[in-house]
Amino acid sequence: MAAAQGKVIITCAVTGSIHTPTMSPYLPITPDEIAEAAIGAAQAGAAIVHLHAREPKDGRPTQDPALFAQFAQKIKAASDVVINFTTGGAPTMSVEERLQPTLKLKPEVASLNMGSMNFGLYEMLGRYKDFKHDWEKPYLAASDDRIFKNTFKDIAYILESCKENQTRFEIECYDIGHLYVAAHFLDRGLLKPPLFIQSVFGIRGGIGPHPEDVMHMKRTADRLFGDAYYWSVLGAGRNQMFIAAMSAVMGGNVRVGLEDSLWLGRGQLAKSNADQVSKAKRILEELGFSVATPDDARQMLKLKGGRNVGF
Repeated sequence: MAAAQGKVIITCAVTGSIHTPTMSPYLPITPDEIAEAAIGAAQAGAAIVHLHAREPKDGRPTQDPALFAQFAQKIKAASDVVINFTTGGAPTMSVEERLQPTLKLKPEVASLNMGSMNFGLYEMLGRYKDFKHDWEKPYLAASDDRIFKNTFKDIAYILESCKENQTRFEIECYDIGHLYVAAHFLDRGLLKPPLFIQSVFGIRGGIGPHPEDVMHMKRTADRLFGDAYYWSVLGAGRNQMFIAAMSAVMGGNVRVGLEDSLWLGRGQLAKSNADQVSKAKRILEELGFSVATPDDARQMLKLKGGRNVGF
């Protein structure tokens, strides 16, 4: 489904679990920093903010619902941006642990991964010699023997557990087969249209960032879902803005943010999530597109509204 009336949804993924504190001094860690980063991204033009949590003392990924509640409440009080929680968490966590913030706090949107996969972060070790915290190096190093587990049973468990919450899902697809898994759950009635398909490019273990890969994802999604979905993309690392521009030209939406890339340009660290959102917005507007507001996104994706959450 094309962006409604030329309006493109910008999602901002604020902190994530891929990068570690050593990699950028601008990565938000504490609940206050995450809230401030999300509010800034919304002010810059993001309609949706995608949120992970970190342990405030050392930046370790966590799915503690109390931390999610802290920053979600502050974001909600300061902005009408759509709040989107991760159910991916980190590949080191159980699916039950990953689900807790969404199950208890009932956001408008939550992410949902569509398949188990190798998820290689170990190549980042070659770029950094000294780490701030003891957990960082082993976390990255062990990823060459780590499976990010998302079985059919896991996916069904998340969908069935959240059915009463009326939370809708950002369907994260790291490869072509993940689109077919989404179609399977649509056929089973556990997913409801319109789907919000987030295609992920450039993660080691998933589909690559070549333009042919992007077009193959879009063609396959069009064939499987027709007018029953909205397409969005994220490009990891240096691929972020190029793939965002490709998506917009192809009728899709975009995701940026420090979860996906620490960079604003070649050799230039982004100093904030808002910097990346502002750049994406500028590119979109120069291409002739309008950026969707949070209410536009709610209408397009048929969301339950910001008043109907549990925080």
